[in-house]
Amino acid sequence: MPMTSRELLHAVERIALEAGKAIMRVYSRDFSVEEKDDNSPVTEADMTAHGVIVAGLKGLPEALPILSEEDVEGFSGLDASGRYWLVDPLDGTKEFIKRNDEFTVNIALIDQGRPVLGVVVAPALGVSYLAAQDVGAFKFGENGQYVPIRVAGKPCEGTRWRVLGSRSHPSPDLTAWLAALGRHEVLAMGSSLKFCRIAEGAADAYPRLGPTCLWDTAAAQAIVEQSGGRVTTLDGKPLSYATPEQILNPYFVVWGH
Repeated sequence: MPMTSRELLHAVERIALEAGKAIMRVYSRDFSVEEKDDNSPVTEADMTAHGVIVAGLKGLPEALPILSEEDVEGFSGLDASGRYWLVDPLDGTKEFIKRNDEFTVNIALIDQGRPVLGVVVAPALGVSYLAAQDVGAFKFGENGQYVPIRVAGKPCEGTRWRVLGSRSHPSPDLTAWLAALGRHEVLAMGSSLKFCRIAEGAADAYPRLGPTCLWDTAAAQAIVEQSGGRVTTLDGKPLSYATPEQILNPYFVVWGH
């Protein structure tokens, strides 16, 4: 019998939590850092988490193609229904290397170009965010309970916008964007946690005017959308995952309304 959306969501959460435990075992000791062909860093933790996630997803009742940052060449393409798993085993590798705790495990289910299920686990912070279409968006953390989350809505006239910015990827285009926005304060944060903070109503916008890849955004986008927010390109279109051979995202903005 096929899994319900809620059952599948919690099964994926368990896989992400296992990957998080594997990451923390590396985080607790010395580790080496290598550079990939695109000069981005990769660690033993990235590869270990990738192995845990791939094994877990392949063990689910319905096997779907998997596109992971750590094995792009191994992706077989969308299934006949236009579905695939999109995985970032360790999002925020630079934050991991800096040991500032702001890194995540990201797993998303893509269906017809849309992220319809997403799990983001921040293992060093002990927090999980998860969402699925027809189920809703939730945070699991400090109190050991699943708490429904909701975006804050558009800031009232005259109040400051709470804007999130990348801790490791500053953008020269951001200054002009912020000037057009109006009164604001900017808070720096790493990884897909920026999306999640908007999803739970703790911030209002996150403009990303710099390069990102599909696996950086999909899981957290599902969480934002199921909590009432939006993730759009600069011309107002939803961020799409329909053509995974194009791994780079356009510039986008995450909105909490």
